[in-house]
Amino acid sequence: MSIQEFFGWDGYSRTPEGAYSWQHLLYVSGLTIVMIVLGIVLGLWERNKDEKRKNLVLIITAALIDALYLLKILVFSFRGSNPLYFLYDLPLFLCSIMFLAIPLAAFSKGRLREAALDFILIFGILGGTMGNYGAAQNFNAYPVISFDNLINGLTHSISGFASIYIGVSGLASMKKKNIPITFAILLSFCLLAYIADILLPYNYMFLMNHDGTPYVIFYDLVQGNPVLYPIIVVVLFLLYIGVFYAVYLGILKAVQKAKKPQSV
Repeated sequence: MSIQEFFGWDGYSRTPEGAYSWQHLLYVSGLTIVMIVLGIVLGLWERNKDEKRKNLVLIITAALIDALYLLKILVFSFRGSNPLYFLYDLPLFLCSIMFLAIPLAAFSKGRLREAALDFILIFGILGGTMGNYGAAQNFNAYPVISFDNLINGLTHSISGFASIYIGVSGLASMKKKNIPITFAILLSFCLLAYIADILLPYNYMFLMNHDGTPYVIFYDLVQGNPVLYPIIVVVLFLLYIGVFYAVYLGILKAVQKAKKPQSV
């Protein structure tokens, strides 16, 4: 396979293997295993280190994911005929929000940093798994071994890695008082995504259409209503945050209770 064919400069001559083909599942499963193992191993390695040392991993992660994002924009802009391609690949999808959220967590301080870390913990693993397994339409459009699927797989997996690393290393605070800030981060991105969807138009955060994702259930439920459907999508995000907090804090409370010495 030539470099031109890998990058798809003149389009791909190979037929895509297809969504949920064994090639698709093997490819994304390999990335997911690496994502999980690296997150756990590095998280345990850094768990007892100071905050500055733990944060160094986040800084490297932020630099890597943003470098890949800029490479993607550069390649796609030169490859296509639209010099404004980048407008259709802004970091306004749930998984691509990590291009901004990880640097925010790495370089901010105080409650904003705590909320950003919690946000990554909550949504990074969702973006990592759903981006690799759920965004199956990519494997209908491009061959498995291609720049498009490689860059998508890597960025989704880095998001998942960051989530696991934050959880295992003990960087997450998951304080109840930071929930409103976590909500605010999500709602801000949703608002920006909705504005972009209207102006371009496009389908950031899948607020306009399900685009082959599991949101099809709710899209069909309201028959694609342009008001109800995006509201349902945003409410689902908020519910997910609430459920994640409840489960996380419930498990933490149970673990702490189990560690207490039993009175005789």
